[in-house]
Amino acid sequence: MRSLLKGCLVLAVLLSIAITPRQSSLAATCPTDSLTKGSYARTLTSGGLERSYLLYVPKGYQADQAMPLVISVHGFTSNAEQQSAFTRWHVLAEKENFLVVYPNGTGIPSRWNAGQSRFIGASTVDDVQFFRDLIAEVSANVCVDPARIFVNGLSNGGGMSNRLACQASDLVAAIGGVAGAYSPVDCEITRAVPVIAFHGTTDPVVDFDGTAVQGFPSIKEWAKEWAVRDGCDLTAEAIAGKGDVSGIRYGGCKDDAEVILYIIDGGGHTWPGSFPIPILGKTTQNINATEVMWEFYKRHPMPE
Repeated sequence: MRSLLKGCLVLAVLLSIAITPRQSSLAATCPTDSLTKGSYARTLTSGGLERSYLLYVPKGYQADQAMPLVISVHGFTSNAEQQSAFTRWHVLAEKENFLVVYPNGTGIPSRWNAGQSRFIGASTVDDVQFFRDLIAEVSANVCVDPARIFVNGLSNGGGMSNRLACQASDLVAAIGGVAGAYSPVDCEITRAVPVIAFHGTTDPVVDFDGTAVQGFPSIKEWAKEWAVRDGCDLTAEAIAGKGDVSGIRYGGCKDDAEVILYIIDGGGHTWPGSFPIPILGKTTQNINATEVMWEFYKRHPMPE
């Protein structure tokens, strides 16, 4: 009888282990004194500098429920307010229920230390540490899901997103870039990072084919480098076109990642789906980068 009871006890323990939900190592810790819904202009100190950012908390926010966080990074000479107007992430956040941060760079004009730059006056600020500090500060004030932290950016901000994918892959689940100025950067990922990008073939600021003078790579080569890094099948799949938009996708990657590049024929240095800025070239309306990027993010939380 004793052996039978012992066997039953062992079986019960094994069954309990089998049916216990798997706990993520990135479980959220919600702050006890959380901010509520609304828009906030906030500051923090990072690397001895006072830094600023805009935070948007949607109406559906509940202080005890972790939400995804989307950080959208402005380009060279721009700022958080302009990035908000270009991308309208906060508008989509109301529909889809996620938090949004628009950070500000440093210097005059404002910029990011996105990597090895050939330009005079390039930033030497430790912006990778700033984003670590920023995410920690936001997480101390609202309930952030650490498995769903996503970063994207425009131009120099796209380059900063690329650097974070390389040097903060423990923190950022997936990245996106639009008209990205992808400066060379030491890339030491700890896991495959999902990447989505958009670039115009006639971008007057960041050449689609790359230039030695700027030090930026060919955009197609940059995407392929990410496919190599992520351990993807290096035979790119064509994405069905719509008007002036076509694309390629690298699948079969490690950690269920993927690398996607949307190519805008005749597109300029602009955010697809946003309002036109004629001096920077054509802005396609055949794809909305914000909406497509969000659908991509939803497929790619941090792997357990």
